[in-house]
Amino acid sequence: MESLDWHSGLAALEWQVELGADECISDAPINRYDVPAEAPKLAAKGVKHAAPVITPKLDVVAEAQKAAQAASNLDELKAAMAGFEHCDLKKGAQNLVFSDGIVGAPLMVVGEAPGREEDIAGKPFIGAAGAMLDRMLGAIDVSRTKDVYITNVIPWRPPSNRDPKSLEIAMMQPFLMRHIALAAPKVLIAMGNISCQALLDRKGVTRLRGTWAEAAGLPLMPMFHPAYLLRNPAVKREAWADLLDVRARLKGNGP
Repeated sequence: MESLDWHSGLAALEWQVELGADECISDAPINRYDVPAEAPKLAAKGVKHAAPVITPKLDVVAEAQKAAQAASNLDELKAAMAGFEHCDLKKGAQNLVFSDGIVGAPLMVVGEAPGREEDIAGKPFIGAAGAMLDRMLGAIDVSRTKDVYITNVIPWRPPSNRDPKSLEIAMMQPFLMRHIALAAPKVLIAMGNISCQALLDRKGVTRLRGTWAEAAGLPLMPMFHPAYLLRNPAVKREAWADLLDVRARLKGNGP
């Protein structure tokens, strides 16, 4: 039998629970009507039992905040993210996807989470969506090789490219905010709903796009994700209008 990876094994277990399985089945049958050879001994009167040890629940978001704030540069931040053991997505991913582009660039693009190709390469926005992003940026004379810095909210690929869960976004948010502070851009683009949720605490990019917001003390433009534009070419006109606003803001002519 082919061995399961961590995420596939968890999904199989959750499927069994949904079907109603609530206990494990042993290899040999158990006679539950059997009377034990000896009756269980009662505790002697007056004997005090030790109180059960209760382990306090770990605040993973606070742990992420602590690790992120301890990083004084991007290399330290990347190492802190690589060493963060509280996000289960890490267990099923091949690589940490940290960033691409130019550190200190005036424009920073924040995507959602790596896909299969990004997970293999360890870089954000490659493949078809990455090519679309490059064309979009090129249309306003911006390139990831000279004047844009790119990252994602989530650095590890979710299984089957599912949307990140709320807790996963919350525990990665401190790293993202520290990432923005250390990269020090002048303008932010939030690509897609997950990015808007992490940076603005709001979803619904269709409603949010086209209007400037603020995150980390910087102007932010919510935009459709390039993958969405590939599936819905009719909304490219709106994306182009947003890009023109970004270009104007980069040149100091925006609101």
